[in-house]
Amino acid sequence: MLYFLIAVAVLLLVYAGVLVSFLRKGRRIPPAAYLVLAGLNGLILAGVITWAVASR
Repeated sequence: MLYFLIAVAVLLLVYAGVLVSFLRKGRRIPPAAYLVLAGLNGLILAGVITWAVASR
């Protein structure tokens, strides 16, 4: 489970880096990008909660 959380966190950081590069080039962030960010954050949150419950 820890490796899954690390992989999703790295994926989230890479995706955020891509979005920042969009902003630096003067482009707008597409609205669907916010849904992807919310999905990745939800995966991390669900993983942390699952890990916490399973470790009890």
